[in-house]
Amino acid sequence: MIDVVVVSRNNEAQGICTYELASTDGSALPAFSAGSHIDVHLPGGLIRQYSLCNHPDEQHRYLIGVLKDPASRGGSQSLHEQINSGDCLRISEPRNLFPLAHEARRSLLFAGGIGITPILCMAERLAHNGADFELHYCARSGERAAFVERLRNSSFADRVFMHFDEQPETAMNAAQVLANPQPGTHLYVCGPGGFMQHVLDSARAQDWQEHALHREYFAAAPIDSSNDGSFSVKVGSTGQVFDIPADKTVVQVLESHGIDIPMSCEQGVCGTCLTRVLEGVPDHRDMFLTEDEQACNDQFTPCCSRSKSPLLVLDI
Repeated sequence: MIDVVVVSRNNEAQGICTYELASTDGSALPAFSAGSHIDVHLPGGLIRQYSLCNHPDEQHRYLIGVLKDPASRGGSQSLHEQINSGDCLRISEPRNLFPLAHEARRSLLFAGGIGITPILCMAERLAHNGADFELHYCARSGERAAFVERLRNSSFADRVFMHFDEQPETAMNAAQVLANPQPGTHLYVCGPGGFMQHVLDSARAQDWQEHALHREYFAAAPIDSSNDGSFSVKVGSTGQVFDIPADKTVVQVLESHGIDIPMSCEQGVCGTCLTRVLEGVPDHRDMFLTEDEQACNDQFTPCCSRSKSPLLVLDI
């Protein structure tokens, strides 16, 4: 864990604030790569993930951008309403679950709304490396789009295409942008679930290969749990068996018996709680694993996923 101070807080766009974080003792922060995020520990015991959006070569600070989400589960609301310049926070070291494929010959970057945070960092890294790329940024309006001036003043401004709903003439034609995928081209997308699904479905319709599609979700889509049933989990190391009722998650039941699994997002987005499955068939409900990884059925996210078989044996 790292203790940091909020050096500055700025209103970046309508509903979006940026927070500049520095080590409380003035020491250099751990290095990070484009696409990385940190866990931020917030008042009330909440832990939320925020992408780093400053240049990856910087080690004197981290910069995060936070949208005050009306559907917030408490994280963004806490930051916007309680955290100001001079306040201290505790964060994790950076982790990267959304890395650039450095072997790519060309990269297409797509950001929807606050999804610009990791994408901006990627664009700056690619530009620094002299790589071939372009960035498409979609938002409701210019007032709701963060980092617009930073993008317009960047060395790669001619490769940035902004698409605002209030300006229909700027609408993005995903099928056209993604047509005729060339070998070695990779796609990166981050933003609201519907936006990401549109980009990914458009790519697949143009015969993009799955290995070239990279995505990072901020939140999971709602899941219908009305037909959930009970099942059991067995702790592989001890043989203990616990019943998981329909209204409890695996993590909740294990925690009540003193078995802690590291957890952060609670939605199957971040992968923190990813656990190996020794026996049984999981009912995957996460947004972290790829379809191919889910099909292997050898790991699952106990914060939200359940079981298709009566028993899951877990490697814990």
